[in-house]
Amino acid sequence: MIVYVFLVAFLLMPLADVAAAGFQFTAAWAALRGFGQYVQYYNPLGPDGTVTWRAGLQTTVAGYPISNIQVICGDARAACSSGNIATPKYFTFTTTVTLAPIALRRVLCPTTCTYTLLYSERFQ
Repeated sequence: MIVYVFLVAFLLMPLADVAAAGFQFTAAWAALRGFGQYVQYYNPLGPDGTVTWRAGLQTTVAGYPISNIQVICGDARAACSSGNIATPKYFTFTTTVTLAPIALRRVLCPTTCTYTLLYSERFQ
């Protein structure tokens, strides 16, 4: 009985926390990649190179909110604007993942359990 309690408390529960965090991060990266493919097909670039987002652009993918969507122009890695009219190179966006560990809270969440994932994809 002591061995069973030891295995569950010190081996299986922390392992389940790490596995759950891994699944959440993998799902978030898949959502970001899916949104990247979506934006590739619904390109915000006009024929003259200006950036205009279409109405109804989705902001949630697989339950993960997509935010901070920017089109980056030129080699300066700055957002496209009226002052930065260089050729659009790629776009960036973020999502957040919130973990809920049971046993490894101090290890997986030293300050906060919410992590922001940044993703970028080049125009093709």
